[in-house]
Amino acid sequence: MTVAPEKTAVMVQLHLEDAWFTVCELDRLTPGRGVAALLPDGRQAAVFLDRAGRLYAVGNRDPFTGAAVLSRGLIGSAEGRPFVASPLLKQRFDLESGACLDDEAYAVATYAVQTTPSTI
Repeated sequence: MTVAPEKTAVMVQLHLEDAWFTVCELDRLTPGRGVAALLPDGRQAAVFLDRAGRLYAVGNRDPFTGAAVLSRGLIGSAEGRPFVASPLLKQRFDLESGACLDDEAYAVATYAVQTTPSTI
């Protein structure tokens, strides 16, 4: 019998209320692009890895249209603030605060993100 050697992977986790929720392995994320993650309560989060290696997570639902599309948006920065632009109507949401940079009456949820090693 052959036993496969253990591997160590770096996992991406979001902080939900009082616990950390594992989303995926870090190497599954592509810098500059987002992924959608289904959360235990049925909501979705949009998780981003920027080209500098920083992780961000915001609610995936665009408050202007109600569509779960922010994970498909383009990330950039304005005045040093990282943002994701909705692929539908192009409103920009600050990846750190969730505030809409184009209309202060709107915002999306934000999640604390961490990486942690895991044996798989």
